[in-house]
Amino acid sequence: MVKVLISDKLSPLAKEIFENRGIEVDQIVGLTPEQLIEAIPRYDGLAIRSATKVTADVLAAASNLKVVGRAGIGVDNVDIKAATNHGVVVMNTPFGNSITTAEHAIAMMFAVARQIPLANESTHQGKWEKSRFMGVELTSKTLGVIGCGNIGAIAADRALGLKMKVVAFDPYLSVERAEELGVEKVDLDELLARADFITLHTPLTDGTRGILNADAFAKMKDGVRIVNCARGGLIDEDALLAALDNGKVAGVALDVFAVEPAKESPLFGHEKVVATPHLGASTSEAQVNVAVQVAEQMADYLLDGAVTNALNMPSVSAEESVRLAPYMSLAKQLGSFAGQLTEHALQSIQIEYQGDVTELNTRPLTAIVVEGLLQPLMDCVNMVNALAVAKERDIDIIETKHDAEGDYHTYIKVTVTTDKQERSVAGTLFADKRPRIVSVKDILVDAELAPNMLYVSNEDLPGFIGALGTTLGDAGLNIATFSLGRANAGGEAIALVAIDAAPNDKTVLAVQSLPHVKQVRALKF
Repeated sequence: MVKVLISDKLSPLAKEIFENRGIEVDQIVGLTPEQLIEAIPRYDGLAIRSATKVTADVLAAASNLKVVGRAGIGVDNVDIKAATNHGVVVMNTPFGNSITTAEHAIAMMFAVARQIPLANESTHQGKWEKSRFMGVELTSKTLGVIGCGNIGAIAADRALGLKMKVVAFDPYLSVERAEELGVEKVDLDELLARADFITLHTPLTDGTRGILNADAFAKMKDGVRIVNCARGGLIDEDALLAALDNGKVAGVALDVFAVEPAKESPLFGHEKVVATPHLGASTSEAQVNVAVQVAEQMADYLLDGAVTNALNMPSVSAEESVRLAPYMSLAKQLGSFAGQLTEHALQSIQIEYQGDVTELNTRPLTAIVVEGLLQPLMDCVNMVNALAVAKERDIDIIETKHDAEGDYHTYIKVTVTTDKQERSVAGTLFADKRPRIVSVKDILVDAELAPNMLYVSNEDLPGFIGALGTTLGDAGLNIATFSLGRANAGGEAIALVAIDAAPNDKTVLAVQSLPHVKQVRALKF
């Protein structure tokens, strides 16, 4: 039975969804790293928020784990590279708390513009310091949005509703999308120079870490105000403190910090700093949304193979997974066939799609071809980590598509190049949706693969088929199907023989010893 561990506080609806789908669930909150490592081998799925740290050590111990689901956006607490290497899908829920986080950023912008927290504290102390708290309006001010994805776009929309001007820096923001949002796309330096307020909505990566540093502050207007409800680490906190002290930054509102939980910081107590304890997603609506979404996504993957919002493999919807299923079987067989015949160091894998298959999402097909190809050559390769493993080994993956049909309504060809040779295998789906091999090394054949196959390459000369049949008969192996093809009369020929049991090494050697045989392989599917 499929089993999931919920190791952080999630809405009870998450557990209910898993159980309604027939998945066994344990919810154990507050596990130490050692306890998590001890427990994780028993589970197929792990549902988390931000407290659980899914480290390389946890993943190394997770012998049965197939998916980690993060109820929320950020996955700083998951070692995605290690998860990929171990073949574990990592999912998040990027849309469940988008509105909540964007609204918090707008609230923080108001708070820092009008010094609301400090004024609130002063008033509660019985003071009436009206002249002390001189704020600024948001209307007609320029807001710089760094990262204009889902949350950034919502924040921009709310700012436009407040009659602000919005400029956005995002390398992935198209001009058309910027026009649709009503924002002006600019480069980072222009945003820093023009913005009266800056709000950050970008993930924390090597490229964005410290994106607001001393050099960035120097390019800003005097008196700029900054909001960060995205990720700690985007702002160099030492440089920020200096900019606050010298007046370059008039105020900052921080919901996130470089180190969390942030129990101490030189920014704490500074009268220009508004701080909240990572509350961006903390509304009752958002907590329910992300819990429901992560449970549904994980259940879909564990039960049906559907992949949604994955960070380390192509997404496949539940509807796509049904339609892709026969193509996935074909792709896996082609990759496995090529992999079992590959004897030398791989240099490239070219996958050619033609006909009906080009209308589908071919990314998972490419991943499963590479999985099938690499599995005979190395352990622990699956659809999740196959492309990453190939990249680590400098194996080029080339994908091409041809919409027009050729001899078949759908056609997939896999060409493998090694340091010694190039070899190809191609297949199709017949009307019954069952995979068929239609060529090997560009030699036409027609074979349905069986669990045990014998591949034989030989010179096309008389007497070979009889000798092969006799050898297999002497070994007590019954032939189920026998498919032949040849390049030309007297040239290279290929036999694909389905047999009822796997041949032993002695039988393979006996076939290899027959006259005119070039190569023999016992294949398993």
